[in-house]
Amino acid sequence: NVTLNLDATGAATLTTGLVDNSSTDNCSITSRVLSKTAFACNNVGLNTVNMVVTDNSGNTKSCTSNVTVVDTISPVALCQNVTLNLDGTGNGTLTVGMVDNGSSDACGIASQVLSQTAYNCSDVGVNTESMVVTDVNGNTMSCTTLVTVVDTISPVALCHDTTIHLDVAGSAGLTALEIDNGSSDACGIASQV
Repeated sequence: NVTLNLDATGAATLTTGLVDNSSTDNCSITSRVLSKTAFACNNVGLNTVNMVVTDNSGNTKSCTSNVTVVDTISPVALCQNVTLNLDGTGNGTLTVGMVDNGSSDACGIASQVLSQTAYNCSDVGVNTESMVVTDVNGNTMSCTTLVTVVDTISPVALCHDTTIHLDVAGSAGLTALEIDNGSSDACGIASQV
C-alpha cells in the first residue's frame, strides 16, 4: 500500500517501484504493469490499483494495492493593499474581492476569510489585516494587507438666521453655536468657525 502526495500542480505519478513489494519468479520477470499511474485532485483519498506481473514465459499474476492520494500543498494566498472609503453613516465594508490579488490552489479554494470586514470612524488610518485561504483539502495559507480607511464625506453644515445687538461701543460678538442649526458628521465635528 502506498501514500502518494500530489505536487503543486495537483498531479502525482505512481510507479511500479512504489507499488512492487519484491515480486519474484523462478525464471525472470519481464514486465510489471499498473492499472493506473496518473493521479490528480479528483483522486484524493483511497484508490485501488492493480499490478500485473508477467514472466518471460508469458505467465501473469496480479496483486492489488491501496493507493492513498493526499494533497499537502498549501494554497497560494495573495493580498493587495486597499483604500476603503467610509460612507455617509461612517461605515465601510471590506470584501474578499477587494483584497484578493489572484490567490490560487491546484485543487481549488474552499474559502477565503478576512480578519475584519466592518470598519467605522474609529478605524480611519492604516489597518493591518489578514486573509486566510483554505483549499478544498483543508490546507491553509494567509497573507497580510494594509487597509487604509478614509473619510471623504463632508459634514452637513446647517445654519439659521439670528439677530445680534451691538453694544455701546458699536461692536458685537458672534459664536458658531449661535448660528448652528444642527450641523453633523458621522465621524464627528472637529471645529465650527
